[in-house]
Amino acid sequence: MALLRAQNVVSGYGDAEILHGVSMDIHESEIVCIIGPNGAGKSTFMKAVFGLIDCWDGRVTYDGADITDADPDDITRRGLCYVPQTENVFPSLTVRENLEMGAYILDGVPQAALDGVFERFPILEERQDQIAETLSGGQQQMLAMGRGLMVDPGLMLIDEPSAGMAPHLVDDVFEKIQDINESGTAILMVEQNARKALRNADRGYVLDMGENRFVDDADALLDNDDIEELYLGG
Repeated sequence: MALLRAQNVVSGYGDAEILHGVSMDIHESEIVCIIGPNGAGKSTFMKAVFGLIDCWDGRVTYDGADITDADPDDITRRGLCYVPQTENVFPSLTVRENLEMGAYILDGVPQAALDGVFERFPILEERQDQIAETLSGGQQQMLAMGRGLMVDPGLMLIDEPSAGMAPHLVDDVFEKIQDINESGTAILMVEQNARKALRNADRGYVLDMGENRFVDDADALLDNDDIEELYLGG
């Protein structure tokens, strides 16, 4: 059984339909990436799954339970977390306060989870009293992922983890994503750097014009001549 299953999801903004029946499965311990051109509906799909926008049609289940249009707080309690591309930290709070906010749905801040985040991201422990907006872009991305880990999620949704990041930091972020996955958290990520995403994923989906175009193992997508020409820049 798929950990997350989205079936024929239709969604959008206002009167504009962006997703025209998108379907995806993510299994336990997988890294799955979503690639495609700008405007394809990649981030819209992730927001619909996490309940940030309504599903106009279709169905989303997580661990066998229907979460279609559930409140993001309820979805988080079920074991999903979402790391948005922008505005993904509380800029005026310290690093530690940001992490503590990640546990807001719990009765208290689990020390074991906090220790685990600091172990995985030593720079965050070193700078735990620093105001988040003063961190570098890469450090803020790590803080956003660390905050998501505070609820020990079974699945992490990550939107554009390398966006706006200096090239020499991109590998570090993808290494952290691999590390999070190896600890038992499945990953669904949207990423414009399609080659990098596929090289760090088990499977991939290609969205175009709000519809599924291709789905396959990541290596097979990298070797697909049509995808090379259309989506990987030839």
